Amino acid sequence: MGLFDGLGSVISDALGGKPVNILAVAENIFQNAGGFNGIIAQLNQAGLGEQVSSWIGTGSNLPVSADQIRSALSSEQVRSLASAFGINVDQLPQLLADHLPTAVDKASPNGVLPS
Repeated sequence: MGLFDGLGSVISDALGGKPVNILAVAENIFQNAGGFNGIIAQLNQAGLGEQVSSWIGTGSNLPVSADQIRSALSSEQVRSLASAFGINVDQLPQLLADHLPTAVDKASPNGVLPS
């Protein structure tokens, strides 16, 4: 399962089952970020390396806060994601903070990053 499949599933569940084509959303929003590795690099550069490593690793996932997500993403990324999910911009960082660790964890079984 890829990162965006897992994230789409958990976000769809969080939005009350509203279907989310996360792959299409991700392609539009993260096209310049270099895909999965680019997103990981962006989070690492924002000082979230320890959290990201725990999500990829086989141990427990360290939490991330909405403020950390807000700082890691550009305002354009936040606006685009919120629009794609049909939610308020202010809700997006918390939604990602709640679900991104699980999505990355599911996308990296046995601690192996997807290619």
